[in-house]
Amino acid sequence: MRTFFPAIFVSALLLCACSAGFVYDALPGSTSYSALSDAPGITVHSSDLQAASETQSGAQSRPCSGGFVEHELPHVTGAAFERVTYFTSNGAGLAVGDLDNDGDEDFVLANLLGPNQIFWNEGSWQFRPQLLLDGSLRGLALVDVDGDGWLDITATSRAGILLFWRNRGGEDGSAPFSNEQEPTRLQGVRGFAYSLQWGDLDSDGDLDLVTASYDASLEKQIGRRALDATVQNGVFVYENDNGQFLPTRLASRAQGLALQLLDLNGDRRLDILVGNDFDVRDAVFLGQRDGSWLATEPFATTTFSTMSFDSGDIDNDGRLELFAADMHPYSEEPEIMRQWLPVMETMPPPSPDDGPQVMANVLQERQGDRWSDQAAAWRIPFSGWSWSAQFGDIDQDGLLDLYVVNGMTAMEIFRHLPGDELVEENQAYRNDGGNRFTPAPEWRLNSRAGGRSMSMADFDGDGDPDVLINNLRSPSQLFENQLCSGRSLLVDLRHPGSGNTRALGAELLLHTSTGIYRRSVQAAGGYLSGRSARQHFGLPRDSRIIALEVRWPDRVVTMIDGGSLIDGGSLQPDSLLTVTRRAGRSQ
Repeated sequence: MRTFFPAIFVSALLLCACSAGFVYDALPGSTSYSALSDAPGITVHSSDLQAASETQSGAQSRPCSGGFVEHELPHVTGAAFERVTYFTSNGAGLAVGDLDNDGDEDFVLANLLGPNQIFWNEGSWQFRPQLLLDGSLRGLALVDVDGDGWLDITATSRAGILLFWRNRGGEDGSAPFSNEQEPTRLQGVRGFAYSLQWGDLDSDGDLDLVTASYDASLEKQIGRRALDATVQNGVFVYENDNGQFLPTRLASRAQGLALQLLDLNGDRRLDILVGNDFDVRDAVFLGQRDGSWLATEPFATTTFSTMSFDSGDIDNDGRLELFAADMHPYSEEPEIMRQWLPVMETMPPPSPDDGPQVMANVLQERQGDRWSDQAAAWRIPFSGWSWSAQFGDIDQDGLLDLYVVNGMTAMEIFRHLPGDELVEENQAYRNDGGNRFTPAPEWRLNSRAGGRSMSMADFDGDGDPDVLINNLRSPSQLFENQLCSGRSLLVDLRHPGSGNTRALGAELLLHTSTGIYRRSVQAAGGYLSGRSARQHFGLPRDSRIIALEVRWPDRVVTMIDGGSLIDGGSLQPDSLLTVTRRAGRSQ
């Protein structure tokens, strides 16, 4: 049975969509509900953000310096030897999420040598560290693996083992994690893993796992012949069957620095993108109706050595673009080129086998049934030796900006530089009018500390995105957003009683008087970086919210009228909206 908003409201939505140039793609087989009238088990709660409260009260406590301000964290990703070698140079990951269910964002910082730490958000830019593991970890993602409503910690180790810490916060008032808690293995997960992603790939309501190995590092540890004999490297999909993970090996080799789950062909199924390093071509697997996976090559141009993936609707036309970061000097100044020269000389020359690969950042844009690289059209420059790159509406003008962290240290290729280190500035690019990116050094995000993993989230409760970076051999950094521009809406999705309580894979469309803004709920993005499930929408000051559309992973659609009364308030800017669906497991 299909139910819809009253005709007047639907017409208003369609009128807004057309005026914004949005392509409204209906969901075949979906069920639509009004969240505030006939939706089964939908509750919506709104609370004011700190920024709104201060504005209403006239307080002047919120600093507005016009840029970002650095907070140094007591965490340094270390290396075993004074001179860093390949693979150690890759650094370690991070992940963001509300681990204690108190409403604010906590985070975890991985380490290659030393303490891997949870940082508990205690407000006012105070973060209390807690030891998770004294050892070596790579990638991180915070997801509710067992569906109990509490985020667990999943991580890949330097040895390629996937580890799991179960959150015990729901058990008799226990602390979420204890210092003595040992990591465990997920049942059935045995393949080597460097990067990881989570999502409901088979539409059965629980979370499945995707991993990719980094064979170059594994070969150095155990040898090529031994690695091949294990039959445990490459790309794996693990189907979650009541807590038992059933493996399918999609590729026997991988140099997987990045993984992305994205519907590439418009069939409403998540597809798998594997970003490979070392001039190995990226791999794409399309999800099929029968649960199988089809290897394909949909892109005419790809990066040469893919370091990072992220997706977002950067021109607000309703379609997601895909960004892939590569390595390339960000300037042709003689000094910059001198630093890079040994690397450029060792790069293999182009050959027919390289196919579509280019040593440059690539922006994939879907045009009909095809994808094309629009990096030049958007004026996306070379960004340096790039690692994590993510989209986010940093200045809250309704357009997604881009931030890339940079730097490299390795005695094999940079012994001609002090400390064997290529020191580069991180690159921030403002989305200028929805058709190009412009460097934004005035934001003061141009750190030279050697960034590796990075993610954005609102850590101080004022609504705008702050930036967290895990550096190599330098203290990790939190950059506080003090631009004080635009307004914001934060959205949390909850689906208790299902196996996907944070609605990973959901799409949100915010209909406003200034356009329609789209967001996707993902467990990870960029390089080795777990993302918060909380979605941020930046809004121009004069923007008025018309409605929020939630496309749940099982194709149920919830529409929330901006003018309706909601528990705790209404759908207005400068608020945190929690949409809870209590309909049990998806069928």
